[in-house]
Amino acid sequence: MRITGISTHVVGTPWRNLTYVQVHTDEGLTGVGETRMLGHTDALLGYLHEAKTNHILGSDPFAVEDLVKRMKYGDYGRAGEIVMSGIAVIEMACWDIKGKALGVPVWQLLGGKVTDKVKAYANGWYTTERTPEAYHKAAQGVMERGYRALKIDPFGTGHFELDHEQSLYAVSLIEAVRDAIGPDAELMLEMHGRFSPATAVRLAKELAPFKPAWLEEPVPPENLKALEKVAAKVDMPVATGERIHDRIEFRELFESQAVDIIQPDVGHIGGIWETRKLAATAETHYMLVAPHNVGGPVLTAASLQVGFTAPNFKILEHFNDFADAEIKKVVKGAPQVNPEDGCFHLSHEPGLGVELDVDAAAEFPQQQARFDLWADGWEQRKPKGTE
Repeated sequence: MRITGISTHVVGTPWRNLTYVQVHTDEGLTGVGETRMLGHTDALLGYLHEAKTNHILGSDPFAVEDLVKRMKYGDYGRAGEIVMSGIAVIEMACWDIKGKALGVPVWQLLGGKVTDKVKAYANGWYTTERTPEAYHKAAQGVMERGYRALKIDPFGTGHFELDHEQSLYAVSLIEAVRDAIGPDAELMLEMHGRFSPATAVRLAKELAPFKPAWLEEPVPPENLKALEKVAAKVDMPVATGERIHDRIEFRELFESQAVDIIQPDVGHIGGIWETRKLAATAETHYMLVAPHNVGGPVLTAASLQVGFTAPNFKILEHFNDFADAEIKKVVKGAPQVNPEDGCFHLSHEPGLGVELDVDAAAEFPQQQARFDLWADGWEQRKPKGTE
């Protein structure tokens, strides 16, 4: 079997473009992959256009490791977010083809299942007025859908510092959310790499009474020493990793033991097998894995293949019941959170278990998507001009 071509389909919303890639073969099988770029969608499409000729066409989709190696190192330049995301969408599609050809789900090809279900946590649910009352109501809605966990960044446009008034307001938002979800649900605290170490530590201590399940990206991701400083002074699990695009770059993070949970994005770190390798290394350092997942149904399905096979897999992020939930219809067989237990349940469908509906995808053309974390109202995910 050989790859004969690829086709790209961008599903657009005002704040995110989702790039779907179909890989076609000479035996009639087609696989699909997905990633979400922030402001770099056209760059990704440009890279894939060149990589198609240089690396992809004529390749054996079963030889996933070889194709990834050639795409990553065959152009000599160091692979960053765009290249690793391009590798990811092709790699996912190859696993999809392989599973379909053999009639088994991808998780079966990764060593088999270690669990029948993966817990989900909700994100994108607080696209509402930024008040304790509105957040309380929205959080109740999340629980009513069956989720047992959710994540929130309550810090507005905070950057490095957060003054006393805004700190108190952030506390009031978290207090309202915890009251809405009860004592047993998990509440993930997101900082989006906003703060200096001192500010992150102060806020973590002020929010500790509400029992955050983790403190995510407390400081910008470029400075590991700053992260170590925070980890040494807070009494809650620390999570990071969504903006690391090569598993090799996790090496110093593992050595530092500065985090308890790593958050690779399957769509940015080279795909399913790269993430599974990373999870195995994390296991040797007694760290959990909770992938960043701001994509649509295909990226969710790909992330779940790792989740069903990795013993140290904690939980999976899920946006698609909340922020632009209508995009779920572009994929047939989209993974669903079971409202009885707040989990994704094992699928026995071959490959990734999903199929892209090209006609449905065409109903959401690419947009000039923008997600500005430093703009007022960013949490509503409605960029200027879309209100």
